[in-house]
Parts: sequence; C-alpha cells; structure tokens
Amino acid sequence: MKGPLHLVLLLATWVSSGLAQDSDSLAVIAELPNCAQLCLVTAVVDSPCQLTNSTCICTNAKLQAAVEKCVVSSCTVRESLTTKNVTSAFCHAPIRSETRHLRISNILMCVVTVSCTILRLAYQRYFSVAGLGWDDCTVAVAVLVSIPSVIIIDRGMLTNGIGVDLWTVPFDHLENFVRWLYTITLLYFIQSAMVKITLILFFLRIFQRRRTVQLLWGTIAFIVVWTIAFFIPSSFPCLPLTDYWTAWDKAKPTKCLNIYAVIWVHAIICIVVDIWMLSIPLYEVFHLQMTMMKKLSVALMFFVGTFVTVVSILRLRSLIAFGGTSNVTWEQTNVVLWSVYEINVGIICACMPALRLILIRAFPTVISTIQGSTQGSSKSHHGSRSRGTRGNVDTIGSAKSGKESVVDDPSTITYTRTFAVQHEENDDEEAELVHMEDFSKMAIRKRGDSYTSELSL
Repeated sequence: MKGPLHLVLLLATWVSSGLAQDSDSLAVIAELPNCAQLCLVTAVVDSPCQLTNSTCICTNAKLQAAVEKCVVSSCTVRESLTTKNVTSAFCHAPIRSETRHLRISNILMCVVTVSCTILRLAYQRYFSVAGLGWDDCTVAVAVLVSIPSVIIIDRGMLTNGIGVDLWTVPFDHLENFVRWLYTITLLYFIQSAMVKITLILFFLRIFQRRRTVQLLWGTIAFIVVWTIAFFIPSSFPCLPLTDYWTAWDKAKPTKCLNIYAVIWVHAIICIVVDIWMLSIPLYEVFHLQMTMMKKLSVALMFFVGTFVTVVSILRLRSLIAFGGTSNVTWEQTNVVLWSVYEINVGIICACMPALRLILIRAFPTVISTIQGSTQGSSKSHHGSRSRGTRGNVDTIGSAKSGKESVVDDPSTITYTRTFAVQHEENDDEEAELVHMEDFSKMAIRKRGDSYTSELSL
C-alpha cells in the first residue's frame, strides 16, 4: 500500500511537470484540503487518466466515485463540502437552484389561502344564518400560524441555502438554515392539527347522530394528544438544544434524537388520520334518505379532501428521500414545498363549502343552469311548498306571527297580508346538500317572519 509520503511525492511531480503548463488546474489543487489532494492523486494514479488531463478526470465516473469515497472516509464534513464545491466549479458542473420555484409557490399559495379564508369568514359573519362557529376560529388560527411559516421560508430558509446544493452554501449559513428548519417543523405540527380539527368541527355541524358525534370528538382528542406527543420531543432534538445547530458537521459527539424518524412517523399517522376522517362523512352520506345522484354530489364534495391525503403521501415520499441523503439543503426543498401544498390545500378545502355558497349568490343564473342540466328536472321540497327555477313564484300562505286566540276573538280586527315571494332553489339546495337542517329551519323561520305580518287591534 502506498504511504502518504509517496503520494506527496507524486503530487509534487505532477505540479512540477504537468501542471506547470496549466495554471488553472494548479490553482484548483491548491484550494483542496490536504486529505482531498491525497485522495485525488491516489485515484488518478489508479485510473487511465493523465494527471494533466482535466477533461478525463472530470468525465470519468469511476474516478470520481473513488475520489468521493476516499474523501468521505478521510476528510471532515467541512473538508468534504469544500472539496465538492471546488471540483464542481473546476469541472463546470451545472449550478442547480429551486429557489425561484419555492418562493413563487410559497407566496402564491399563501395569497390564495388567505383570500379563501377571508371570504369564508366574511360570508359566515354577514350572510350565513348559522354565523361564525368554532371551525371558523380554528381555520383562522391555522392561517395565522401559516403566515410566519411563509415569512420564514422566504426570508429565512431561501437566504440560507434551501433550494441549492449543500456544498455551495457558506458554513455560517448552514447553521441558520438548521435553526429555521427547526422552527418551521414545529409550526407545521400546529398547522396540520388545526386544519384537521377545522374539518372535524365542520362535520360536527352537519352530522348529529350520537355515535358519529362521539367518533368525531374522539378524533379531535386523538389529534390533540398526538400533536403534543410529537411537538414536545421535536422541540428538544438535542441536549443541549444548541448542539442541534452545529450537529450537521459532526465535529463533536452529540446526544440527539433521530429527528427524521420522528417526522416520518408523524407523516404516516397524518395519512391514516386523513383516511379515517374521510371515511366518517362518506359513511354518513350513503346512509341518508336521499337519491343516489344527490348522495354522489355530496360525496364528491367530501372526496375533494382526498387531494390533501395524496399531497401528504407525496410529502412522505420526499421525507424518505431526504432522510437518505447528505445533500440536505437540496432535498429539503421538496419536503418544504409539499408541506406548503398540504397545509394550504387543506385550508382551501375547509373553505370550499362557504365558497360554493358564495358562488351561488354571485352567479345564481349560471349555477342554476348547470345544476338544472345535471339534475334533469326540478324537485319539490318542504311539503306543500312549490319551488322552481329562477323566475318561478313560490307562494307562502298566511304564516301568522300573532297567537291563534287573538284571531278567534270577535272583538278584534285582524288584518292579514300575504305576499308572493320569489325564492332561489339553489340556496336551499346547497343547504340540503350538506344537511344543515338546523340552519335551513332558521332560514325558513326568518323568511316567514320577514314577509308575512299580522296586525291585530
């Protein structure tokens, strides 16, 4: 086996003979750490490449693999990254960057999500009979927590290495990158829990069967306990915590959790909970006394939630790839990107029922035409009440606000007015599609009090 002295002599011979004609190559070799210089000389001697043939050295895959293996085993992490950066620049390797894609996706999803949430809250506050509920509060909290994440990604992570190869990032930036990654991971746990709780609270508005209510509240309790169980250990990945910022260079022994395993398990449970949450409303819908067409229409609305599950699965796949790589700043890009998609799509899905009703109010003619073409014909609802498409007249009889005893009293003069009122089929249809019976009754009662009056003297 060749000793270090022999390798140094080979390097000196290379410099004095071949590289004297190539000042660029000489400058590159001088930038390499000593351990990397020895690895390079050893690999070149055992390869068909000449010491002065930079093209052969840069294109020979077997040679590069041998150098990389030697550098990983012989050099420190910082020396390995320096070697990779120098040789990549010398061989004119392409400079990869996903920063622009991540920045645009991050900001765009935030704008869409905040807009949908504002529309939902405004509709619930000013137009919905039901008013604001607990699910509106939790979706607002989810958005408020997601805004710091957007800022951290844009101003913290993108400026400290995410989206580019690890060896191109300055060492002091890597410590900042780890700090921001730590923070955004904890925020993700909270966001994920709030989105799921929002959807379950929405289900509690719709489904009133006792067993279903118990299952939904039990699911909320599980989500809270599960989130706390993962949040606490993830808050202290190393003891002391400051070791986590510098553990990436493996310069000293540390006592740290396998944070990758924690995040993997959380992602798997997240997918299972999503599937469980989807099964509850689908089971309820297909056991309601409705036509199959209407059941499918309602089920389709809930099936939109499967997109969140698909995104969660894709995020898990990126997490697995991230755990098996040393190029963490590059692979972490997909993890962060899919996390952004998962949270924001979940919030948008939670806002979709309200957005649907907003569209019906804004474009009643278009929506009624679309629904009329799919349903084929209008249907009658609420007993003797006759309803049609836009332009048809519904007549409500004398819905009296006074007491019956007053009407029967011969000493009183009773004045009754009955109005012909136009109603949109679509508004009530949407309420019935999600089976908000209490809200529908409130709307009918309010409508009766507004349009029919009785004056007694």
